[in-house]
This record gives sequence, structure tokens and C-alpha cells, in this order.
Amino acid sequence: MEAAQFDVEEEAALIRKARWGNESAFEILYHRHARTVHALAFRITGDAAAAEDITQETFLRLLRFLGGLRSDRPLRPWLKHVATNAAIDRLRRDRSHLEDALPEEAGLSEAGDADAAIVGVDAERLLLMLPPVARAVVWLHAAEGWSHAQLAERFGHGESWSKSLVSRSIAQLRRANAPSADANHDHSNQTRKAATRKTR
Repeated sequence: MEAAQFDVEEEAALIRKARWGNESAFEILYHRHARTVHALAFRITGDAAAAEDITQETFLRLLRFLGGLRSDRPLRPWLKHVATNAAIDRLRRDRSHLEDALPEEAGLSEAGDADAAIVGVDAERLLLMLPPVARAVVWLHAAEGWSHAQLAERFGHGESWSKSLVSRSIAQLRRANAPSADANHDHSNQTRKAATRKTR
């Protein structure tokens, strides 16, 4: 789901320059990737201030680890991995978030339904309706490609926890995004009344 692709050799050159203390090279890397890192952190936490903190934390970590980065690999996946872990750590520090996210019953049986539920709609608006951990798990599974095994391990639960949480969350998003039966009924009545007036 990456919108931008960067030349690996060019980016490797920027990393080498930043490693040697070139501030301009580091600024280029920051401006190239900060928006994506911030957006990911916000989608996971739902908190703009937390997303800003995580973005700064991610690039401070980059500054510290410049010497150990492989120059033959793109930088963005590494940054997203660091930001994701920081966001999850932040959620896990608040035990109430984990308690709110514990599944009670399964909703949908197909995990792949997560993709369809957030495609073509205002995904961020819908995701903000979910509890923090549910939002994080759904986004990481549907948009970032995390497996249930990876999610379960990172959040300290079993795979059944992740599968059930995604199913229940997607069911909730679908209900929230579906027009109500009353609204459809009212719309149909209004359409019929308008047609009747035109024929008079």
C-alpha cells in the first residue's frame, strides 16, 4: 500500500551521508518519510499527539541506528516497523485498552473480510469508532499485512484472540457503515411522494 517508491541506491547514499554527520541528508530522509510514519502511528493509536511523539521517537531511533542499517534495503519498512512497535508498546502500557479489546464472541468467519470492510469508505473515520487495541489489530491485519500469529505474539495473546477481535471489529464497522433500515424506508417513502407530486 505504499504510494511512493524511492531509488534504493539514492537512499543508501543519503543514509551514508547522514551517518557521516550530514544534517541535510538526514532532513531529506525525515521529510521523505515522516508523513507516512505519522499516519501509521495515528491509525494505530487514534491520538494525534501520540502519533507526533512516535514519529519523533522513530527518527531519533533512526539517528542512533544509522550505523547498523543495511544500505541495500529500503528505509521505509524499517521506519514503519519501529513506529508500529512504539505504538503497540504505548497501547499495551495502558491495561484498560487491552481489557476493552478482549473478544467475547466471533462475528465474521472470514479474516479476509477485514480488507473489504475498509476499502472504498472513510477508513480512518470508521476505525476511530473501535477501541484502541481493536483499531490497531484491524489496521495491522487488513492494511499492513500482519498475520494473526504475528499479532497474537506482539499483543501477548493467542491467535484465537486476534481472529475473534478482527471478526467482531469488522462486524461493528459494517454495521456502522451500513444505512439503517429506517433510513432506507424513509428515503423510499420520500421518493414515492416526490414521484406522486410530479404526476399530479
